[in-house]
Amino acid sequence: MSRKHGPWTITETVEKHRDDFIEVHEDHVIRPDGEPGTYANVKLKAGVSVLPIEHDGTIYLTRQFRYAKGAESIEAVSGGIDSEDALLSARRELHEELGIEAKELISLGQMEMDTSIINSPVSLFLARQLQFTEAEQEGTESIEMYKTTLERATEMVLNSEITHSPSCVLILKAALYLQRRKATAQQ
Repeated sequence: MSRKHGPWTITETVEKHRDDFIEVHEDHVIRPDGEPGTYANVKLKAGVSVLPIEHDGTIYLTRQFRYAKGAESIEAVSGGIDSEDALLSARRELHEELGIEAKELISLGQMEMDTSIINSPVSLFLARQLQFTEAEQEGTESIEMYKTTLERATEMVLNSEITHSPSCVLILKAALYLQRRKATAQQ
């Protein structure tokens, strides 16, 4: 049974792969121009990225080996949303990865990594009023805390030293959010 999908018509969906984090489908379609075709798409588990920041602008990132990249990556605290909502996932990931608890989490919205073939919403949070405890990393994680300033992290994004897309968006949004908040307070 075919179904409309915007200007596309999906005539059949074939699941190619599924696990706890990813689904890969191939749709047999009628394209917007009326021609038949196929369209592959990937659905990743929804996620969160969290940027913990001190009042003086010190931030805490993660440094870890990323299997798909085959190299270390500097990133904001990030992970998948399990059965809880995004806010609780952000708190959980912050505690698990870096052993940080935040009294305040500020939502900075959502982002999508690549809307042409990937469905992967990521909720972004700024964490403030931090307390430090012991991290409880999963067996697949070997994460080091990377301490720097928001200003330096922004430069790292602009210089492609930080390339993880949710981290890049979060760092830039956090810098702009705090800049606007400071300007409003000075008025």
